[in-house]
Amino acid sequence: MHRALFLILCAMLACGGGAMAQSYPNRPITLIVPYGAGGPLDTLTRMFSDKMRVPLGRSLVIENVTGASGTVGVDRAARSAPDGYTVSVGNWPTHVVNGATFTLP
Repeated sequence: MHRALFLILCAMLACGGGAMAQSYPNRPITLIVPYGAGGPLDTLTRMFSDKMRVPLGRSLVIENVTGASGTVGVDRAARSAPDGYTVSVGNWPTHVVNGATFTLP
């Protein structure tokens, strides 16, 4: 019994070769701000994106997607590809209140 388990374990270790992960990030990261440019949330996003740029080694693109009290921008972020390259930046009204108040797609 122990010998069979040992052989199975050895076979699993032999077949479990080297899977290489891709380096992240390998393209620019998009930060979606659901308000217009120049507002408090946009200014805060630009301030911390400058600090994130150096450790990540990539540029960060800030998209201001306005409309419907922030719902349009959050919707665009929610429908983006789930690859970690799109980040929704928001606050209490855009991420909590709008979902509780409005009928959203």
